[in-house]
Amino acid sequence: MRLLPVIRQSLLATWAICYSAVSVADQAQHTIPDSRLPGIAIIIDDLGYQQGPGKRVVDLPGAVACAFLPHGPHTAALARQAHARQKEVMLHLPMQPVGHFSAGREAGVLTLDMTQQQFVSTLQANIEAVPHASGLNNHMGSLLTQHPGTMAWLMQALGEDGELFFVDSRTTSATVARQLAGEYGIPSMSRNVFLDNEPDPEAVRAQFRQLLEIARREGTALGIGHPHPATLAVLEEELAQLAGQGIQLLPVSRLIELQNERRLAWQTPLSR
Repeated sequence: MRLLPVIRQSLLATWAICYSAVSVADQAQHTIPDSRLPGIAIIIDDLGYQQGPGKRVVDLPGAVACAFLPHGPHTAALARQAHARQKEVMLHLPMQPVGHFSAGREAGVLTLDMTQQQFVSTLQANIEAVPHASGLNNHMGSLLTQHPGTMAWLMQALGEDGELFFVDSRTTSATVARQLAGEYGIPSMSRNVFLDNEPDPEAVRAQFRQLLEIARREGTALGIGHPHPATLAVLEEELAQLAGQGIQLLPVSRLIELQNERRLAWQTPLSR
């Protein structure tokens, strides 16, 4: 069993390197982050099935992460475009939800009735379907993320053959996913805010402001949205003004590092 190898770059490597194919405007959006400032990360889920909205997400300013469903008709092409634009690419990993659902309608979904071999081989195929994936978060999963056994399979697989990070989308308050990620040493973070449970511009704007308030209070905050027209319109406007508010937009991988750095700093006793 071998998962797609992924090498997580260091902070300076991630942010100081500018790709020659990226425009000057894009390069200006990607500056070396300041660990003293509050930081947010934003993931846009459900990409890969619609080309137009997906391209609009790729064109958003700054380090918005793009999370792709593994077997969408436009997943591979859009993931490559996102990577070329210095966007962090993620696998939006389908997992079984609570209640009835049709596994046939969710390609690559992980379910409770799988053997470990089936589970891991499906996971591997999903990772390999998303070029340049450096992390993953759960699509649905309100049932699967409650089960320590399947989450242990997931984290064990991630720990054995790669350095993918994991984001718990928290589709249920009963999730144990991040706890298991910690036990297996997988870099991880949990979603703070869903931006667009109500895909209305004013509702999205209110959720975005809540995300900023959490970042100011706690130092870091992670928001998840979807390629709805209202969500993208709000982000196109708000992200352009973010630097003037003293808050930085970071890749998810860097936000995880920053959160861990600050947690360690808080736990370190003051020297006398």
